[in-house]
Amino acid sequence: MGDILGGAFSTTGRCWKQLLGVGGAAYGGTLAAVAVTALIAYAAAGEHLRRLLSLSADEDPAPGDLVPVLTGLGAVWMIGVVTFVLATAVVYAAVPAVLQEAVLGRPTTFSAVWRRAWSRVPAVIGTVILMSLVVMVPVVLAVVGFFGLVVGLMASAIAPADSAGGAVLWSAFGLLGALATAPPAAWLWVRFSLAPAAVVFEGLRPVAALRRSAQLVRGDWWRIFGISLLAFAMAAVTSYMVQMPFSFLGMFSGVIGGATLDEDPNPASVVLAMSGYMVLMMLGQMVGQFISATFPQLVIGLLYVDRRMRTENLGPALAEAAAAPMPYGSYGP
Repeated sequence: MGDILGGAFSTTGRCWKQLLGVGGAAYGGTLAAVAVTALIAYAAAGEHLRRLLSLSADEDPAPGDLVPVLTGLGAVWMIGVVTFVLATAVVYAAVPAVLQEAVLGRPTTFSAVWRRAWSRVPAVIGTVILMSLVVMVPVVLAVVGFFGLVVGLMASAIAPADSAGGAVLWSAFGLLGALATAPPAAWLWVRFSLAPAAVVFEGLRPVAALRRSAQLVRGDWWRIFGISLLAFAMAAVTSYMVQMPFSFLGMFSGVIGGATLDEDPNPASVVLAMSGYMVLMMLGQMVGQFISATFPQLVIGLLYVDRRMRTENLGPALAEAAAAPMPYGSYGP
């Protein structure tokens, strides 16, 4: 564990420019795309939005005003989801690309990492989608079980005595459902966790990458689970700590902006007064997401290399590859 985490920190220190450049370009592009879409949506439905905001509590919104506003919000949400998934896939592909050269002890550049990552983005997206589909089946069941537990507890608190048996049944169903589905979700997540690294290192397709990950994880599930979980926990804590100054500055900016408003401000002045808060919060979220997406993938990439060295004698092949310059490519199974 110490070697894996130390290698992740060392790679971050040596290749921070490449990692930060790719992450900034990817998530910065996401913010830009969302901002442009929001401006276009506001230009198209701004008048309808102003009429909706001016309604009193007793007035019902007109469909002619509500539909354009909801359509604009849906477009902004859709663009945000698509570009966020694309940006995360670029980062997931860039981290193994950087690590591939770092393992060989060779320097790399932002342009080389970007080209390598972009070429593997479709395969990484397919791999992540397949992983999500497999893992989300027990996760969805666990969520259903959890809500069943909550509903059961609420029913037992407000239901009459003759319906207490049904409330207890729902509570038991929720608890047993959560307990029964959580272990398969964790097992599948670890089993396929090395697939994104296999996509970049070996140039595999999504299904082949899932099989490759399952092959490498076999016999070492608990160690990979513990180290990966620790990496995600460290990234989450660091991301939260990094976002705290942005949140504090955003609240300070929002208080100053709110103090400049009139007693009856219009929507445009409210948005303008809160723009500093929104910008700082988005920047904090972007930095936090970059940390959450980068460090765990470095650890997982090193776990992939470690498993291949332990099970496939990859060390001599790496030494031979490091001795002679070679283009980006696969190390082969």
